[in-house]
Amino acid sequence: MKDISEIKNYHIHLYYTESNIKYAKELGSVVHEKFGVAIGRYHERPVGPHPMWSMQITVPIEKLGEVQSFIAINRQDLIAFIHPTTGDDLLDHTSYIGWLGESVKLNTEMFEK
Repeated sequence: MKDISEIKNYHIHLYYTESNIKYAKELGSVVHEKFGVAIGRYHERPVGPHPMWSMQITVPIEKLGEVQSFIAINRQDLIAFIHPTTGDDLLDHTSYIGWLGESVKLNTEMFEK
């Protein structure tokens, strides 16, 4: 059994489209201001394993519950992909995942050995 001490933090990736990127940026800004978490770049193309436009929110373990809850009730039509950062990118993006909204297939080939 693994220990939660392996989790460094969590990533919440907001997925959006051209039609809702403005709201994604608004939500990201509010989350950053309200919870003091790091917000990444807003990509307008698929990046890494993410098949849609996306941005990353890095959340300390102790803030995950409140940040995830806030996003859950405020995401509107955005999709949120959530995973821990343990150092095993493949498992972090396949086995240890959660979704708010629909789930989409990730491109995890880059993590496979």
